[in-house]
Amino acid sequence: MKRIESVEQLEALYGDAIPGALKKVRATITPLYEKWIGASRFVVLATVGECGTDASPRGDIGPVAKVRDEKTLLIPDWRGNNRLDSLRNIVEDGRVSLMFMVPGSNNVVRVNGNALLTDDSAFTQQFNQGGKVPKSVIVVDVVDVYFQCAKALMRSRLWQSGDCSAQVPTAGEFVKELDSEFDAQAYDAGYEEYAKDRMW
Repeated sequence: MKRIESVEQLEALYGDAIPGALKKVRATITPLYEKWIGASRFVVLATVGECGTDASPRGDIGPVAKVRDEKTLLIPDWRGNNRLDSLRNIVEDGRVSLMFMVPGSNNVVRVNGNALLTDDSAFTQQFNQGGKVPKSVIVVDVVDVYFQCAKALMRSRLWQSGDCSAQVPTAGEFVKELDSEFDAQAYDAGYEEYAKDRMW
């Protein structure tokens, strides 16, 4: 296999960046980016730490993140599986990248920055959901904000109705692959009810 081993070699292969792709990057959350983030209920959070990298989906019933000011985003850490991969990385390193998505839109808004975790009630109480609050909040100091062109979502037809999701393995089947005694069908059938009181 022929390997690309230098940035110079890579740049020679691809040529110059499209000027608009560089010019569109902002250092702050502008009013239009704030509007987009306010409409986004789903974000992918990418982190890096001593044990490697991690990318984690985050979702909420309303905006998945709160714009505190033009340089700061707040993301609640709602209940999960307690692996803490992303949170551990944030404590160790702090560098984060975010991809905000809005169903039906082929654009993606990207944010790069540095994050910290807080369990300060002044922050956790901002996300009160029926008396439940997150254990911690991710506070992101924004470095870059920009939109990603639509080609990836257009190629994948991500939001096209009538997809083939019924043909992919279920969560229960993934577990059964490791444990042949596991009742995958019962797990999948009951998961929505199980998760109902564990969302926040």
